[in-house]
Amino acid sequence: MGNPPITGAQKDAGLPFRAAPAGLVFNIMRFSLHDGPGIRTTVFLKGCPLRCRWCHNPESQSSEPEILYFGERCIRCGDCVLACPHGALDAQLHNSSELCLRCGECVEACPSAARQLVGRWITVEEVLAEVLKDEVFYEESGGGITISGGEPLQQANFVEALLAACKARRLHTVLDTCGFASSDVLRRVSEHVDLFFYDLKLMNSEKHLSLTGVNNDLILQNLKMLAKDGNAIRVRVPILPGFNDDNENLDALSEYLSPLGVREIDLLPYHELGNDKYRRMNLSSDMECVVPPTTAEMETIAVRLRCGGFHVRIGD
Repeated sequence: MGNPPITGAQKDAGLPFRAAPAGLVFNIMRFSLHDGPGIRTTVFLKGCPLRCRWCHNPESQSSEPEILYFGERCIRCGDCVLACPHGALDAQLHNSSELCLRCGECVEACPSAARQLVGRWITVEEVLAEVLKDEVFYEESGGGITISGGEPLQQANFVEALLAACKARRLHTVLDTCGFASSDVLRRVSEHVDLFFYDLKLMNSEKHLSLTGVNNDLILQNLKMLAKDGNAIRVRVPILPGFNDDNENLDALSEYLSPLGVREIDLLPYHELGNDKYRRMNLSSDMECVVPPTTAEMETIAVRLRCGGFHVRIGD
């Protein structure tokens, strides 16, 4: 289908709900075992209001389709240059971000799959049809659908419609969110969510602003609201050596979550898998010198939180 224009209302999750016939999806992963209970299908949506320095999915940040370039696959045939209707590619295959409209013509023309279009418009019905292919596995394993990103609530209308369609089919639903969205939007969407995966990166608001581009006031406020409303919540904490693995941040996390009654925490160790994506997108990464935490370091953090009465799992 063609790319419909993105309205200001679709970009701003804080505005009232409006019809959202399609969402911008960059991946649908079947048979996922790490995005909630049981066997799941995870739908990744493009667009995020945060710019976390450690983001391992840089292709998820923009609210527009993007082109990934795999240089090692390129056979230098020049077909992409000829196919581009906007003159965005020169003879050296350098891409002009000003001229490129991400139409995908160069992707279609490439015989070696050196170019990949990330992000396609897809309707609720099309996503649901893909998800329902594995319905039998959800029933046997207690699985379902997980909506992730980017930040799904950047496309709040589409997410609400998709979640409602899934609940109508009695599918278990998980929403993976950073919590940076209108409280009214989040509460409305929560009616169709069985389990929230709620990201907490840093407890100090100034550090949060410095490392993600936004402060965490709204994020913490929304977490408190969801907990007060009785929603099932798993807090997910990316562990970033030298950024948020200090005792001060961990103790602040414990002190905040304890009175909310939130007891489930997933610790997600930083990994380097995103660095290659930055290179393919001609972007720089601030994390290339950061060494992932060791198993022992992760366990030390987990023990500290468990002593505070939390059920802690260490992710892959």
